[in-house]
Amino acid sequence: MKITFLGAAHEVTGSLTLLETGGHRFLVDCGMEQGKNIFENQKLPVSPSDIDFVLLTHAHIDHSGNLPLLARGGFKGSVYATEATCSLSDIMLRDSTHIQMFEAEWRNRKAKRSGGENYEPLYTMEDTEVILSHLRPCRYNEKIQVLENVEIRFNDIGHLLGSAAIEIWVTENGETKKVVFSGDVGNKNRPIVNDPQKVSDADCVVIESTYGNRLHAEHADSVEKLAEIIEVTFSRGGNVVIPSFAVGRTQEILYYLRRIKAENLVKGFDGFPVYVDSPLAEEATKIYIQCNIDSVDAEAAQLVRQGINPFWFDGLTLSKTSNESKAINDDIRPKVIISASGMCEAGRIRHHLKHNLWKSESTILFVGYQAEGTLGRIIFDGAKKIKLFNEEIEVKAQIEYLAGVSGHADKNGLLEWLGGFENKPNRVFVNHGDDDSCTEFTNELGGLGYNAFAPFSGTVYDLFEDKLEVVTEGIPAKEVKEAKSRAKSLYNELVFIAEEVLAFVKACDGRANREITAMTKALKAFLKKFR
Repeated sequence: MKITFLGAAHEVTGSLTLLETGGHRFLVDCGMEQGKNIFENQKLPVSPSDIDFVLLTHAHIDHSGNLPLLARGGFKGSVYATEATCSLSDIMLRDSTHIQMFEAEWRNRKAKRSGGENYEPLYTMEDTEVILSHLRPCRYNEKIQVLENVEIRFNDIGHLLGSAAIEIWVTENGETKKVVFSGDVGNKNRPIVNDPQKVSDADCVVIESTYGNRLHAEHADSVEKLAEIIEVTFSRGGNVVIPSFAVGRTQEILYYLRRIKAENLVKGFDGFPVYVDSPLAEEATKIYIQCNIDSVDAEAAQLVRQGINPFWFDGLTLSKTSNESKAINDDIRPKVIISASGMCEAGRIRHHLKHNLWKSESTILFVGYQAEGTLGRIIFDGAKKIKLFNEEIEVKAQIEYLAGVSGHADKNGLLEWLGGFENKPNRVFVNHGDDDSCTEFTNELGGLGYNAFAPFSGTVYDLFEDKLEVVTEGIPAKEVKEAKSRAKSLYNELVFIAEEVLAFVKACDGRANREITAMTKALKAFLKKFR
């Protein structure tokens, strides 16, 4: 079996890995890049129509977002994922498609006014409907035969409802070996989802490293800290604006707010309003409520058994329409606003930032990872001014981060999960982390006796030979962009000169025969040389 690392190599998003065995090809994840593109990713080296199936670790767009693009390219295989991942992917990929189509419509309106080129969306709803019809729900802890020589099993990894580490058994020439993809390893002791389930053995492990060089800060109870931030902000007369991932993080925050309300932890502001401004979050919350009770932790399961909705409380308003979204900022009461996207790159959150970033009495509360290059990261890193909707906005609001709600394990959590293997794997490949985190975690593993390596896009590993067949170096995306820009400039210059030559030739009618003969010979020689 050959494993080709393509996406999320020294980067946090765009997970994509190609596996080949016995003439068959399949993928683990097919994610979309989000935020700043740091390194150039090599393209999938085969046609989507040549891919037999996909194994999907979980529904987040950086792992699933390019699946419709596969369908557009002719992919006709199955997409294996847990039951909850299939349900969440249904709403998340539809939402991603709407974003693609909305952006294309906006760009094309702009291009029409400026005379620019027409812009095509990455994929359409038709592509998405095709890929959704190929989803194949699987249960945790159940072995599934996907090829004559390949078996798989999904294990709860505690990152998101339905998230999984995937065990893959491969048999070639009578010998069986096993590779495990961690997916995104969850943080322990979080509400709703279970703690990460450990795996006992593997020949090769591919592990993420989002927080591979960091430890989550020691913190007070997340519920108490959230209550404190809300109370302090309300005392100033401000709003608490929470950029939150619609799937996973929003449900956790609602879970905390229900407890805050029930225990009256925000003093002096009884019945304070909470707005969830994300239709996607509403759809996701329904899936959380309706999911198999074995997919959630004991505390959440107990609430459901008692007939208590873990995500509902008095004062909660769900905004569906754009008019309802706009009306939130007309409400002069101090309030909590939860809106997507979690990294502030798109969606309704940008409007709420526009209305609150300049207010010193308000708080912008981050509750999840902010990838490099995203607006969320820029604000979190202390920008004094940002640009929204072509308007420069001064950042005066209090910027806070709620520790303890990260969906990713920190360095110790990753080491603890990796330590669950009874014997050290022959190889550990580190991906899904920014360059520093990925490199430092790899070095940490090396110091602990692991044979660890952080591949760049295009690196190829042979599982049965246990050797790296191709080792690539990281190519900064900026250099590729500059090279393409220079190539385009040189091409445009060539076209300009050619047009001048054509204009000159057309003006030669009536000139001496010997001059025309000389020019004809020169042009023929030129074409012969460069054709």
